[in-house]
Amino acid sequence: MTQFDLTDDQREIQELARRFTADAITPHAAEWDEKHIFPRDTIKAAAELGFAAIYVSEESGGIGLGRMESALIMEAMAYGCPSTSAFISIHNMAAWMLDAFGSAELKARFLPDLVTMDKLASYCLTEPSSGSDAAALKTKAVRDGDDYIVTGTKQFISGAGDNDVYLVMVRTGGEGPKGISCLLIEKDMPGVSFGANERKLGWHSQPTRAVILDQVRVPATNMVGAEGQGFSIAMQGLDGGRLNIGACSLGGAQRCLDEALAYTKARQQFGKPIADFQNTQFTLADMATELEAARALLYTAAAKVTANAPDKTRFAAMAKRFATDTGSKVVDQALQLHGGYGYLMDYPIERFWRDLRVHSILEGTNQVMRMIVGRDLLK
Repeated sequence: MTQFDLTDDQREIQELARRFTADAITPHAAEWDEKHIFPRDTIKAAAELGFAAIYVSEESGGIGLGRMESALIMEAMAYGCPSTSAFISIHNMAAWMLDAFGSAELKARFLPDLVTMDKLASYCLTEPSSGSDAAALKTKAVRDGDDYIVTGTKQFISGAGDNDVYLVMVRTGGEGPKGISCLLIEKDMPGVSFGANERKLGWHSQPTRAVILDQVRVPATNMVGAEGQGFSIAMQGLDGGRLNIGACSLGGAQRCLDEALAYTKARQQFGKPIADFQNTQFTLADMATELEAARALLYTAAAKVTANAPDKTRFAAMAKRFATDTGSKVVDQALQLHGGYGYLMDYPIERFWRDLRVHSILEGTNQVMRMIVGRDLLK
C-alpha cells in the first residue's frame, strides 16, 4: 500500500495545516464571510508556518516542497474556509513564478517580503474582453528606454487594491501567445489604480477588483523571465494553481460531508435518525466515494506536476475539472440532506456551496479543461 499512501513527512505537514485551520480559520470563517473581512493577520500567521512559499526554493527562503504537499495544505485550510485557502494559493503561485523565472536582483528585492507575507502578491492574466481566450489579452507594454509604459485593465484579480505586488501579463510583441511577457508591477507606481470591490456570490473573505494601468512606467528590470515568455510562465503557474483550487474543493467538500454525517445521525424524522434510511446511506456513500476518487486523481496529478512529467498539464486539467465538479456536487448533496436548515447561514453548508461554485470557473473554466484534455489526447 505504500505507493498509495502519504509519507510520514507529508502526514506531519497535513496535520500542521489541520491544526492551524482548527485554531485560526474555522472558528472565524463565518464572520469573515458575513462581514466581508479580509483576514490579513491570519494569512500572515500562515506564512510563519511556511505556507506563503510552499514551493519557493529553500535558497530563496521558501520551504521547497512539491505540489503534493501544497495540495495537502490547501485542502486542510479549505476545510475551514475555501476562500482564504484559495487566496493563499494565488499568493503562492505568484511567489513561485517570481522564484522560478525572475532575475537574481528581482528575487532579492521582492521574495523576502513575499515569503513572510509582509507583502502580498496577485496574478494578473484575465481582462474584461479575454477570459478563456487568455492569449488575446490587450494590456500593452511599450518599450521606452530602460522602462516599459503599460496601459490596460485586468479583471477579477484576487487581492487587488490590498495586495502590494502584481505579476501582470502584458503584450510586448505581436498577436498571440508569443507576444506576451510578464512584468512585476507595484501597487504604488504612478498610474496604478483599482476598480470597486466586486460584489460576489462567495469568496467574501478576500477582495476582488479590476487592476487599472494608465501609462504606468515599469523598469525593464521588472520583467519576469524573457520577453515573449509571459504566456508560457502564466500557463505553468496555472498547472499548480489548478491543483490547489481542486484541493480547495476537496477540503470544502470533506467538511460538508462531515457536517452531513453528524446532522443525519442527529436529525430525527418518522421516529428514527434520517441516517437510518437507506436513501440517506446511499447518498452519503456516493458522496464519500466520489470525493475519494477525486482526491486520488488530484494527488496523481500533483505528483506529475512536481516531477515535470510530459503529461502534467493534461493531468492537472483533468484533476481540476473532476475535483471542482465533484466538490460542488458533494456540497449540494450535503445541503439537500440538511433540508431547510442547509439553506440557513446558521449552518456552514450554504457558505461552502457559495464559495465552491466559482472553482469551476477560475484557473480556467471546466469547459476549457475539457478542451485541454481532448486536444492532448488527440495530438
